[in-house]
Amino acid sequence: MDGAALGRIGSLEVRLACNEDEIAAAQEVRYRVFYDELGAGKGRADALDRRDADRFDAACDHLLVVDTGRSGPAHKRIVGTYRLLRQEKAAASGGFYSEDEFDLQGLVARHPGLRFLELGRSCVLADYRSKRTIEVLWQGIWAYINHHGIGVMTGCASFRGTDPAAHAEALTYLAHHCRTDAAWDIRAVPGRYCPMDLMPIEAVSAKAAIAAMPPLVKGYLRVGARIGDGCVIDHEFSTVDVFVVLPVSEIASRYVAYYGSDAQRFAA
Repeated sequence: MDGAALGRIGSLEVRLACNEDEIAAAQEVRYRVFYDELGAGKGRADALDRRDADRFDAACDHLLVVDTGRSGPAHKRIVGTYRLLRQEKAAASGGFYSEDEFDLQGLVARHPGLRFLELGRSCVLADYRSKRTIEVLWQGIWAYINHHGIGVMTGCASFRGTDPAAHAEALTYLAHHCRTDAAWDIRAVPGRYCPMDLMPIEAVSAKAAIAAMPPLVKGYLRVGARIGDGCVIDHEFSTVDVFVVLPVSEIASRYVAYYGSDAQRFAA
């Protein structure tokens, strides 16, 4: 699938990175969003090259949104990216990224007949944060999961800052109304577990709670995802992380219909 278009809306095209220059460009986009804009990794000496990189990058596929209408070489037209780590790649390279925060291996072990995909490092440059960019990303994800026979999508989604209490209403709403059922339950690892149920549920306004959620969390919930037990403070990225579980079979039917034909067309 490397280099082939997985979706397209207007001048925006989504595809996988096909060389080291494109992966490096994706890491630069991640740095601009996570470090310059959101303040991650303050004081990190290894960030002097202005790239967000770690050991998992080599095992991952890197989904790219490219603005074909921009001038310059292809790797400089990347405006968004998503990192995709398939179960077999994780097994061969020492595990999933999110295992430091949540018991993902336990969840995987309970579903031996399904292939897991971990999604992470989702980011889009500020000028491209639109419904169109999100939709073309989802076109790419649909084509990818169809091509690889993925059964479950998982990953962390983040609230800004390191104080769960600052997001009490949204986290409490998630804890009461959006939790995984028993078959898909996953819990933050001991020692990093922070409760999400932070205020009386009768004091929570559903409208206000949903409005306060990051767009990525709302997007996952919209297609049918559920949230694991507990949140985790990520001090390196200055975030409060929740865990998202989305079995492909549970994706809302309207989204299957909406993306299905494009996914099949691009997945071949």
